[in-house]
Amino acid sequence: MRKYIYIFLFFIAGKIAISQELNCQVSVVSPQIQGTTEKQIFEQLQKAIFEFMNNTKWTKDNFTTAERIDCSVLINVTQKLSADDYKATIQIQSRRPVFKSSYFSPTVNYIDENFIFKFQQFQQLEFNLNTFQNNITSVLAFYAYVILANDYDTYSNLGGTEYFQKAQLIVSNAQSAAETGWKSFESNKNRYWIVENALQPVFQPIRECMYQYHRLGLDIMNEKPDDGRKVILKSTELLLGVYKNRPASFIMELFFNAKTDELVNIFSKGLPDEKAKIVENLTTVDPANSTKYFKIQGN
Repeated sequence: MRKYIYIFLFFIAGKIAISQELNCQVSVVSPQIQGTTEKQIFEQLQKAIFEFMNNTKWTKDNFTTAERIDCSVLINVTQKLSADDYKATIQIQSRRPVFKSSYFSPTVNYIDENFIFKFQQFQQLEFNLNTFQNNITSVLAFYAYVILANDYDTYSNLGGTEYFQKAQLIVSNAQSAAETGWKSFESNKNRYWIVENALQPVFQPIRECMYQYHRLGLDIMNEKPDDGRKVILKSTELLLGVYKNRPASFIMELFFNAKTDELVNIFSKGLPDEKAKIVENLTTVDPANSTKYFKIQGN
């Protein structure tokens, strides 16, 4: 259960405020679109998204204020398609705290370049998990569940399955939507494939790696840095089998979007044999970032 990290709060506070799950920072920018009306609309959109992400109850679990998942949504509106239709990119990021430290580890870092939405002034954002109502809330809810799924996976082995399944239900409901990003044939890297990969048995070791890496590795590094690095090194070996069976998979790319720089930082402080082994593992499964990984051995 993810809540272990703050369990001590229950013993030092008689009353604990129960909050929603996400602590989401929202930014809507539109450098390519000028006009006072649009500026006002995007300000309202930013406020509406902030309230939607932070005030919706996404799980059955109770979170304290301190337990809320730090995340962010950055929407870059690139084109006005009609009176109230827009094209944009949406970047989703999230992080989780590392036990007994002030460090936060990135868990999601993804830019979705296929975000088309309709928004009118003073519009309220409404969402129903069981039906597709509009693209904007479906996309936002989809990524809320992806954030939750990845976070829960770091606290218990495959702990985020329920939330990947909810994200998959959103994808299923959106199959008749006019907007892109939901269908398997549109691309091999979109919302459909995020959850399809996450729930496929062949990719399960990546999620197992997420658990070992964070809960068994990072969470002990403040007190036992050498032991923590050994666990993280061992966890990356789970990725080798996935790469052998499905090289260049989307879910592997998503993993390294969040983890490449962190891995370089962790193992730059490692022992020579650890550095050699981690570079071997990482350049095998993530050759696109080989230049970064080779820097480990130079430190």
